[in-house]
Amino acid sequence: MARTAPRWLAAPTRFAALGRARARMGIAVLALLLLLLCLSASLAVQPPSLAASADMGAAAAAPMSRDADLLLFEKTVAGMRSGAGDYYTVATDAMRAGGYPLRPFFTVRLPALATVQAALPSLGPPLLLLLLAAVTAAAWGLRLTEVLTRALPRLVAGMLLLGSMLAFLRAGLWPLHELWAGLLVALSLALRRPGRWVEPAALALAAMLIRETAALYAIVMAVMAWREGARTEARGWVAVLLLFVVALGAHAHAVTGATGPLDVAAPRGGGWLGIGFFVQAVALSTVLQLLPLWVGALLAGLALFGWASWADPLATRALALLLGYGALIALFARPDQFYWALMVAPLFFVGLVFVPDGARDLVIRALDKRRITVTRVSR
Repeated sequence: MARTAPRWLAAPTRFAALGRARARMGIAVLALLLLLLCLSASLAVQPPSLAASADMGAAAAAPMSRDADLLLFEKTVAGMRSGAGDYYTVATDAMRAGGYPLRPFFTVRLPALATVQAALPSLGPPLLLLLLAAVTAAAWGLRLTEVLTRALPRLVAGMLLLGSMLAFLRAGLWPLHELWAGLLVALSLALRRPGRWVEPAALALAAMLIRETAALYAIVMAVMAWREGARTEARGWVAVLLLFVVALGAHAHAVTGATGPLDVAAPRGGGWLGIGFFVQAVALSTVLQLLPLWVGALLAGLALFGWASWADPLATRALALLLGYGALIALFARPDQFYWALMVAPLFFVGLVFVPDGARDLVIRALDKRRITVTRVSR
């Protein structure tokens, strides 16, 4: 069967060149993935609601509740803004008062975001967050315009971007580090092109200085660049990671100077909540919180399928990033750390825009009946 022209995309998907056997295997794997995600999401630990965190009052949450992290970050910025001390003094005092562990050093967030927020007026951080969200959405909109050739797919892509960035439009969540780091990661990925990696790497460094888990993004980019043969780019990403390690070492030294042996240490263990928890966390970080959980699980699986469909190196990097953070959250996040999913939420469900052509190509190749033509030659 001959290849059919794509409907939504400018070029055929990865599945357009598959043989019948591999296409049928792909359909089976997709069905198994969707079933697995639905079952695991229904059985996973139920995280708290992100929407509740955005609307709470400062006096409404007790220490170590689901909203305690948000209150802690607000208190730290307010203390720095009022001149109560430098970041490490204010942050560690606030954490002691809230019963937070102060050891090991990475229990204390890096100072970059709080320092910038404290230097701005009270309306500055929410407005800056909205501006960053708008720039990120515009960058992805322009990038997707290159591959989506018709008005309807572009409209759908815009709606998916808006739905993926629901939490980023809530002004009350501005203290969360994952919001800022997630937007910077998404913007960095949107700007990356062959031969253009300096600006994306700089944005990734900014994301890592806000939230150290953004280092996973830089690692993925370095590995993918090396795999694609872009050696200069790969070395650039490694250099950015080394700069981050230096900054993290300075942070560890500062935290050690502000804490002592009597400070509470973080308990060992936790995590291992499974991929279902990751699906729930992504749903709560996007517009899918308005839908039944099983619908969110199905759409999450289809979004991953969509990213796998797009035949572009950018899609490969995006898929590797989503899978990497999925593994990170499934293995190490606690139930109250569901907002780690904000690191990939801005671009997760954009993958759904590639599903129509990807599914169509996969089904067509699976149903391919090759004709054998016998030619009789007379001598």
